[in-house]
Amino acid sequence: MTAEHQVPPPSASDPRAQDVPPPAREPVFNLAGVVIALIALCVAIHLVRMYLLSEADDFGVMLRFAFIPLRYTGGYQMDIFAWLAPVTYSLLHGNAAHLIINMIWLAAFGSPLANRIGVVRFLLFWIVTSVAAVALHFVLHPTDVAPLVGASGAISGMMGAAARFLFQIDRRRRRPCFSGNVRSFRQVFSSRSALTFLGVWLIVNVLTAFGFGAPDDGGSIAWEAHIGGFLAGFFLIRLFDRQPLREP
Repeated sequence: MTAEHQVPPPSASDPRAQDVPPPAREPVFNLAGVVIALIALCVAIHLVRMYLLSEADDFGVMLRFAFIPLRYTGGYQMDIFAWLAPVTYSLLHGNAAHLIINMIWLAAFGSPLANRIGVVRFLLFWIVTSVAAVALHFVLHPTDVAPLVGASGAISGMMGAAARFLFQIDRRRRRPCFSGNVRSFRQVFSSRSALTFLGVWLIVNVLTAFGFGAPDDGGSIAWEAHIGGFLAGFFLIRLFDRQPLREP
């Protein structure tokens, strides 16, 4: 039978202490490379639109790359932009505040998810949840002419995925974490923390549907896209997750 033996740490006066490196401090904002790239791309696109393009050119960008439901129901020709718009709209933003808020949430939820599922799966997850977001918006507003833009549909998908991990928080990094296996629906709806977050998130989107929190520039918040993205992330995350961990 053996017993563990702890060696006391050397004191400051001990010469051996000179050779002991200080413990590494992991930065709080340790963003995944793919998330940094997406943030940089969204910011670059917005800066080009705001400062380099004319108003007419920017209108052309919105017409081609934003998601406009009427394009698919009004008898218009289905060109390449019509096929790209259900994804490219997620890289455009209405104004600086819209961009900044989305990028903060992307950094918070995107990095831990990307670190878990990898770059390729993360990009596929972004595409699928972006499409799911506009799909629900399209079903409810098939003849709408207002362009839909913003990464919030994909980010809502990340929040939906976080629900399947019970909205765990890495207190050291102060952000969500995706640890362990994807939880079952029963586990999610038995978790107080998950139910609390789901309830708050749902209430916020219901209030948004009634116009609360709408921007002052005359635009509106596409709560339907938020719900579409969230549901896609919630139900599909298991398809994107890496091989589940084996229990010992």
